[in-house]
Amino acid sequence: MSIFLKLNIPSWPRWRALSKVLALRERLILLLLVFIFILSSLGIFINYYYKNTVIVPAWGGQYKEALVGYPQYINPLFAETNEVDAALRVLIFSGLMKYNNTGLLEPDITEKYEILDSGKTYIFNIRKNVFWHNGKQLTADDVVFTINAFQNPEYKSPMALNWRGVNIEKIDDFSVKFSLNNAFAPFLENLTVGILPKHIWENIPPSTAQISDYNLSPIGTGPYKFLKIEKDSEKTNIVKKIDLKANENYYLGKPFIDIVTLKFYDSEEDTIKAFKDNEVDGISYLSPQNKDRISSIRETIVRELKIPRYFAIFFNQTKSRALTDKKVRRALAFATNKQQIIDEVLLGQADVVDTPILRGILGIENFTATYDFSLEKAKKELSEWKDSDKDGILDKKFSKIDKEPTKLEITLYTSDWVELVKIANLLKQQWEAVGGIKVNIVVENINDLTQKVIRPREFESLLFGEILYMDPDPFSFWHSSQKKDPGLNLAMYDSPDVDKLLEQARQTMNYNERIKKYDTFQQIITEDLPAIFLFSPHYLYAMSGLIRGVDIKNIASPARRFSNIEKWYIKTQRKTK
Repeated sequence: MSIFLKLNIPSWPRWRALSKVLALRERLILLLLVFIFILSSLGIFINYYYKNTVIVPAWGGQYKEALVGYPQYINPLFAETNEVDAALRVLIFSGLMKYNNTGLLEPDITEKYEILDSGKTYIFNIRKNVFWHNGKQLTADDVVFTINAFQNPEYKSPMALNWRGVNIEKIDDFSVKFSLNNAFAPFLENLTVGILPKHIWENIPPSTAQISDYNLSPIGTGPYKFLKIEKDSEKTNIVKKIDLKANENYYLGKPFIDIVTLKFYDSEEDTIKAFKDNEVDGISYLSPQNKDRISSIRETIVRELKIPRYFAIFFNQTKSRALTDKKVRRALAFATNKQQIIDEVLLGQADVVDTPILRGILGIENFTATYDFSLEKAKKELSEWKDSDKDGILDKKFSKIDKEPTKLEITLYTSDWVELVKIANLLKQQWEAVGGIKVNIVVENINDLTQKVIRPREFESLLFGEILYMDPDPFSFWHSSQKKDPGLNLAMYDSPDVDKLLEQARQTMNYNERIKKYDTFQQIITEDLPAIFLFSPHYLYAMSGLIRGVDIKNIASPARRFSNIEKWYIKTQRKTK
């Protein structure tokens, strides 16, 4: 007896005979019922599948990003002065410490560390699962070699100053000790620099390090390893793009995106065109004026990131007698409408800044603005200045021995960056609206501005930006020892009280005491007014919505947008819960 008889299920020949027995309408109803049954079963299965599985990242895919500028030294010793190099450094190299996606410091290749001797001694234990892209293991020897290289004047590293008064020694294969001559509160920031492979660079003389092929075909321990480079031609030798491949041995786990390609362009307009033509999936930086243009293309996400950077007008009183008058500086401060600058030029993509330490950094909040916009107050500050020769420009004799009065005429230098030129012209309008002030604007390309104006301090006033650390040390920007190049005291500011505060603050490990010193420092700067602080721009980072897992809030520098790139993904798969 067949199984069909046991179960009382008709055999296949009987099912076939059924079509001859049933009428057409009955056959259609049966087919409909069968279709509904199959569809319902499928629906139940799909519902069960989706209820019991989740979408998770999958390995694969390629992310292509457009950057303005070209790589020169993908080498931690030299990379930080070029934003393109710095971005590649973050992708390819690792440090003892790193910035996370919120801009806070956390261990990188460090397993654990301790701070001893009131901040003068640091001991680091290194992970044992960190390997160079060529398969060799990273050890304490590599860390010691790297720090010694920064300190070696033959390498001419622009970051050598950060390592003065620091001694490093190897404890064992995976432990090192830093000994500082003096406590330095932001020292952990220094340890975000990339570590170099000793077994490669020890064979290259320091004097020839900058021309080594390894500067454009680096070996690191970061999430991505160098794959290939494409140059424009043998004539120009300009790098067009660099391909990086996911490091399958990365100590934090293999990155999901298999290939990261960085493409290099001359201008922002070129990067936008590449994005429109689907040549790239992201743009490293977008100016506020172009935000709407990009947002309308495909499925695009423009992230507004906070970055510790501000723009200000720096006064060089050694080059302008008029600016030595504090009342003139106060008048210019009252005449500066910062919100108008942000709204009209930056389209709201910035925050007002009144002090040299940005709001929220280290928990410090800005003071209530001392110099709120007021033309009336600006005019009152200039009550001692007169238009003695009736030429429309105010003047003043500073002493009885002056044969001729000093004209209230100020020259403002800035770079040819479009937004800065617009801001300079708006400042000219704002200042001249006070009456009796003449403003001359000089625009230079960034190279000439740096080499001919900023480094020799050949300016009266300068509209320029400065990049800070997340844990700021204002010493290099405001201490009197930093007035000359390579120091960054652009205002040539000199105050014994500020010098003392900055020296003490950087050696104060107690958080609350350090904050008090910075508060006092800011009060003195606000009173002396060596500069007018304007705004901190948002960093606009555009990319295709197809790139997922990008969770960035604050970045310490533009290059740190890649801080958690190992978690980004394009492809997905479903996994059982």
